[in-house]
Amino acid sequence: MNIITELPIWLIIFCILAGIAYSGVLYYRNKQLNEMSLWLTRILAAFRFIVITVLSFFLLSPIVRNIERELERPLIIIAQDNSKSIVLGKDSMSYRDSYCKNIQNMMNELSDKYDVMLYSFGDKIKKINSPDSIQFEDKQTDISSLFDEIETRYSNRNVGAIILASDGLYNKGANPLYTSEKIKVPIYTIAMGDTAIKKDIVLLKVEHNRLAYLGNKFPVQVVVNAKQLKGKTITLTISKNETTVFTQTINFNSNSFISTIPILLEAKEVGLQRYKVKLSVLKEEITAFNNYYDMYIDVLDARQKILILGNDPHPDIAAIKESLEANQNYEVESYNIDNFNKSIKKYNLVILHQIPNSSNPAIKLINEIKADKIPVWLFSGANSIFDNNLSLVYNAQKTNESEPVLDQYFPLFTLSDELRKGVKDFPSIVAPFGTYQADNNDNVLFYQRIGMVETKTPIMSFTNDGDNKVAIFYGEGIWKWRMKDFAIHNNHNLFDEYISKTVQYLSVKVDKSFFKIITPSTFQENETIIMEAEVYNESYELINKPEVNSTITNSENKKYSFAFSKTGNAYRLDAGLMPVGDYKVDAQVNVGSKIYRQHTEFSIIPLQVENINTVADHQLLYNIAQKHDGELVSTNELNKLIEKLNNRDDIKTVSYSQNKLSELINLKWIFFLLLALISIEWFIRKRNGAY
Repeated sequence: MNIITELPIWLIIFCILAGIAYSGVLYYRNKQLNEMSLWLTRILAAFRFIVITVLSFFLLSPIVRNIERELERPLIIIAQDNSKSIVLGKDSMSYRDSYCKNIQNMMNELSDKYDVMLYSFGDKIKKINSPDSIQFEDKQTDISSLFDEIETRYSNRNVGAIILASDGLYNKGANPLYTSEKIKVPIYTIAMGDTAIKKDIVLLKVEHNRLAYLGNKFPVQVVVNAKQLKGKTITLTISKNETTVFTQTINFNSNSFISTIPILLEAKEVGLQRYKVKLSVLKEEITAFNNYYDMYIDVLDARQKILILGNDPHPDIAAIKESLEANQNYEVESYNIDNFNKSIKKYNLVILHQIPNSSNPAIKLINEIKADKIPVWLFSGANSIFDNNLSLVYNAQKTNESEPVLDQYFPLFTLSDELRKGVKDFPSIVAPFGTYQADNNDNVLFYQRIGMVETKTPIMSFTNDGDNKVAIFYGEGIWKWRMKDFAIHNNHNLFDEYISKTVQYLSVKVDKSFFKIITPSTFQENETIIMEAEVYNESYELINKPEVNSTITNSENKKYSFAFSKTGNAYRLDAGLMPVGDYKVDAQVNVGSKIYRQHTEFSIIPLQVENINTVADHQLLYNIAQKHDGELVSTNELNKLIEKLNNRDDIKTVSYSQNKLSELINLKWIFFLLLALISIEWFIRKRNGAY
């Protein structure tokens, strides 16, 4: 420890002179102190000298510099795999009992020389105090996240070694052999699980789309793996609501049998549908947990009803209709306007070809479209041009031969690179000649190129009539685009994409409800149930002043009540973890005198990945240990592991030195010393009549 000052240290001489001068003036030939003994006068003068000198020295802003040394013992991190795959084999009871006790004993021995931290990992990484809390019940294993967590938390600590206890099986995250590269300390591994290949049937993988459409068939691929069961036969069944929808017999022709079975199932009901995939169980199997899988398919009734109305037969109508009918999600009806007498309400999109026109303004039809807010795609010809209100603007007898030029910054939907490049090959169409008055809200997909001149006159644009979407194609001859596409590519893919993307954009309805509940249709069983809500006022502005309450009901009709919390200008609900099953949500909010309600459903599906592989991967553990100057040991060699750690020369206690600066005036003991000196001096002088 030493003392430094902001000003030159030689100025302390003046501090001492100030102390001498002050005490000398106060005590030299003071008649009031004649009765005091000489030695007492000198002591009081010394007290006053010390106080004045120290106070004067404080004016120099003295700073105390301390060098502190701290000793940090090596840190040993023990990371224990807490996943279900550990206890699928024959040693499950010993892992739950004697193994955990051995880990505790190892920690006790190591703690004499090292600081010991214990973590469990699987679904999540947790710091735990004792192996007793390890239950081997996590549904997934992510070893790479463990290394990331250790690197983040202990990058600046004196970590001596990491002990990784696992079966080497991971089903989440990256390969831990590569993610461990950032770890710069020795890693020792404890081999758990069983590497012997046992007789077992594994439903290795079930691949399927998350969504399907009502009435369509959706593909499913089931991968079956059988070990040491040559000559055996099982049955694969898929059932829904206890009704079998698929069955097939599988014969195992080798001891390492693996087969992929393609299946087509039909979506017959709307909503989230649960299918149970099951392999029959043989008595020789080590476990039957990996013979089952629950598959969830969200079936949507998304078939769009599209109406095409024309003034006369036209090849453009045929081209559009054939393109739409190639998509199973569209149900297309085509009529001549004179023969159409159905209600317009049931359609999701109306395509009008050269309607209205000078001979048929179709006022009633246009009014119905506006009233029912049905999206419309207008095709004008030489006799008709439309403004944004779907009204006839003027007739034009003159036409131009115009080629399409794609607006590269078109924002409403994306086109494939193939279509963006292929537009330049589309032949010219016959576009009405005239002046086009575009609205500021219009979005142009194609402009006209007349000869070599690219204009800002649209061939196709999108706009809105109030809340209704409107597309306008200025011209006729679109059938030539389809023919050209086939001539170049031997298919209609580019033309079909253009028609499909346009129809998809137009027919998608914008949800304008005043109360919305936003939640996924499925959660994994280890996922927290998170829901969001939005509430709008009459001006369709987000608000969050009223309270949003909800009731979640499970399949056994047990109800749970929750209140949404307010976040920004919306709402959020964290319902925590819930058991596997199907749930219904009823939510309600009062906005003024109005009550809004929303209903939705979700399912919590089980995680079964830990049951798929029952053969431990000790080779991975060996590779990790070798890569990090460690060693692989068995669960019976924990004492050997302790000995190896104790014998390492690079695991040492580290000494850290740190300079600390503090102002001398802040030291409390100096304050109390000066206070004591002044107080004693005052008391003695008072007692002798000096005051």
